Amino acid sequence: MRCAWLLPVLGLTLLLAGCSELHQGVVRFDHLSDCPRDTPATLTARAGELDRLSPTHTLECALAFLRDSNDARLQTSPLGSRLCLHLAERQLEPGKREQLAAEGVRFAETAIARGADGDGVVHYYLAANLGLAVRDHLSLAMESLPRLEREAARALELTPDVDDGGPMRLLGMLYLKAPPWPSGIGDGDKAVGLLKRAVDAHPDHPLNHLFYAEALWEVDEENAMEQIRASLATGMRLLRAGTWGYSRRPWEKEFADFRNELDQSTS
Repeated sequence: MRCAWLLPVLGLTLLLAGCSELHQGVVRFDHLSDCPRDTPATLTARAGELDRLSPTHTLECALAFLRDSNDARLQTSPLGSRLCLHLAERQLEPGKREQLAAEGVRFAETAIARGADGDGVVHYYLAANLGLAVRDHLSLAMESLPRLEREAARALELTPDVDDGGPMRLLGMLYLKAPPWPSGIGDGDKAVGLLKRAVDAHPDHPLNHLFYAEALWEVDEENAMEQIRASLATGMRLLRAGTWGYSRRPWEKEFADFRNELDQSTS
């Protein structure tokens, strides 16, 4: 069994002890002179287009604008946190990845402090960025468990369907991979229930099927092998057939890793 905390981003992994606080710096981008001449109104209007399909430079331009903006509407939106998450997922350097994710946490915290506490999308991206920011630091990850659970649960309560069931995936995998009581919040039964709910509500997202298969494998592998393989096959088919942009490659690796583990254990 793997010990990774797989999330809809690159995943939380309790691997290395490290620093005890989030990065405070920001990642600087090149070629910003090529960016469009945005205003708060134009950026707000195209916010929905800035996603996993967008070129990296497009996301960097939008984030650079947000860093310098005092626009109240933008500051209370989830856009800054979402941009940071997409960019962090693509970053190969661990230090820069953590900086971008930590900045995403700060964007979400600012939004909540300025009146967005009732926006579940903000809480979702806060939790996802926090998980990515602490993934390589055992002590910080353990310290962050209560907050991760709280933010993910708040997102689930307010907007369970954002990102095709993202809060269900995030909280479900947190329960699956976190240490169990008394040292942590891990709960396999809760994990299976949440990930089954994600599959039922959003059957077209490949990670819902992958994570449900992983939950069944870790909680009830002896009695659920047929269902595990069926869910894995469905997720792989959806990944091959869909348009998943920059997420495709890391997701393909997640599928391959689990499939290899499954094959090795049953050979």
